[in-house]
Amino acid sequence: MEDLVDIIIIGAGPAGLSAAVNALARGKSVRIFSNKENYLSKAERVDNHLGFYNISGKELMDKFKEHAEAMGIKIEAGKAVNILPLGESFMVNVNGEIAESKKVILAMGIPKIKELPGEAKLLGSGVSYCATCDGMLYRGKNAVVWDQSADAWEEANFLQSIGVNVTFISKKSQPGLSNDIKYVSGTVAEIMGEPVVEAVNTGNEIIKTDAVFMLRDAVTPTALIDGLKLDGNFIDVNKHMETNIPGVYAAGDITGKPLQLSKAVSEGLIAAQHAALQIDKKEI
Repeated sequence: MEDLVDIIIIGAGPAGLSAAVNALARGKSVRIFSNKENYLSKAERVDNHLGFYNISGKELMDKFKEHAEAMGIKIEAGKAVNILPLGESFMVNVNGEIAESKKVILAMGIPKIKELPGEAKLLGSGVSYCATCDGMLYRGKNAVVWDQSADAWEEANFLQSIGVNVTFISKKSQPGLSNDIKYVSGTVAEIMGEPVVEAVNTGNEIIKTDAVFMLRDAVTPTALIDGLKLDGNFIDVNKHMETNIPGVYAAGDITGKPLQLSKAVSEGLIAAQHAALQIDKKEI
């Protein structure tokens, strides 16, 4: 586990990078994690961000990254799968590695994820988002890996290598998938079981299993941290960008409309400055 830092930021889009830059400007140590390309990079043209005109989203995002890198901020590749409050700090599970911070800022944009029937109810009771974290729990047992990310087949191979009997469900075959793994063409429509996972429904068949590994590129906010309050599909925040969980902030598109670049940058600043202020108060 790495040393305790002041602020961990999940997401390296405009809100996350703004938070990192402003936290560092307030003398706070930061770590910023991201595992996907920001949607801004795909915008053909951006004309409504003050100071920049007739610029592509990729060009603007590159400028944001250059600014952060010039200040010594390194974007770390990784998917946050769980955040655990520990009273005065937080443990953040990133790809099975633990990072610790005094505050957390959620800035991962809008997760385009629809939870499956049974997923939330059985999370931690057979449903997992991290093969490295939970794989050993299912040695000698059956597990379904549902392919929803570029490296899902690698995670399936890992699980098989440690003694898990894996069934890999995907819309297309993966050349790198171990020949020892059963491949099922399709998708997962429902996770079944009470009080633990017992099976998945593909829409065509019921497959009995002890675990389901949902290897997506992102995790829904409510699955990331228990008890997080939402306002519809967005995270509920106050004017300081604080969530209902003390020490956890949210900024950018994940807090709701308008889904605009300038709003995301501003909210990242507000979250970082308030988090820094609260850390300073604790240290007095």
